[in-house]
Amino acid sequence: METGSLTREQRFKRIQLYLDRMPSLSTTVSKVLQICDRPDTSPNDLNRIISLDPVLTGRVLKLINSAYYSLPNQITTLARAIIMLGINTVKNLALSTAVLGNMGNPTSFPQLPMDLFWTHSLCVGVTAKALATRKGIPPLMREEYFVAGLLHDLGKIPLANCFPEEYGLAFDRAAATQSPLFGFETELVEFDHGRVGGMISEKWKLSGNITAVLSHHHSIDGVEENQHNLVGIVALANIYANIYDIGSAGDRFQDETTVSQVLESIDMAWSDLFELEETIQEEIEKARIFLDISKGA
Repeated sequence: METGSLTREQRFKRIQLYLDRMPSLSTTVSKVLQICDRPDTSPNDLNRIISLDPVLTGRVLKLINSAYYSLPNQITTLARAIIMLGINTVKNLALSTAVLGNMGNPTSFPQLPMDLFWTHSLCVGVTAKALATRKGIPPLMREEYFVAGLLHDLGKIPLANCFPEEYGLAFDRAAATQSPLFGFETELVEFDHGRVGGMISEKWKLSGNITAVLSHHHSIDGVEENQHNLVGIVALANIYANIYDIGSAGDRFQDETTVSQVLESIDMAWSDLFELEETIQEEIEKARIFLDISKGA
């Protein structure tokens, strides 16, 4: 059946079927996420779970011994690596590894090259973390800003696979009219990547904060008060990556009203980004190591 003749309900079912066929998060990663949500979690708790997973163990050790940290001596034990990295960083490495392994790539969709897609996503993650630091977000919470930024556009991949013709047309029209992609997604596919990203997050039982970012990074209306900073900062980081054309996720052009609303919602100014530009560029290069390790490169 041509996707252009599908009803909205049929489109929803096609997306749902695609998501149903996606792998679930591994038992190890699910357990890591569960225990990291507990306030009394210790490095030993993580060590007991991760040590049973040789792949994740290897990636934790590879990260701590990478140029990202530039330690003078090699770390050879998982327990020591977890202590030095911190619980949140290890949790985010586990989550990123699982997500990147489970998402796959769009087939026959030249408008969304995966190398440029992940470069864009990496920039959003790094920029969100830098903005969180500037805004005074507590250090233990900043890693969530990085991961939320890294994952914010996941909903585009199922749309590209389920509706390649209409979604390709949405990309083309956004570029031709220098308009945001979001509106053309709704017009041509009847679902936007925020809605689909939220569905992915719910399937994998990710945190409510991550779900809010995936769902609302183009529209912060309706976001709970305690999620305003996270969603707004990721939204601003996404705008920055798009305007400066760092990587590509098909959404280069921004609505000026939206930019103003985002800045106002988090009480920040565009000058905050200008002052962080050099730091962001440096951190992107370092964070590529994190991304490569998450991808198993």
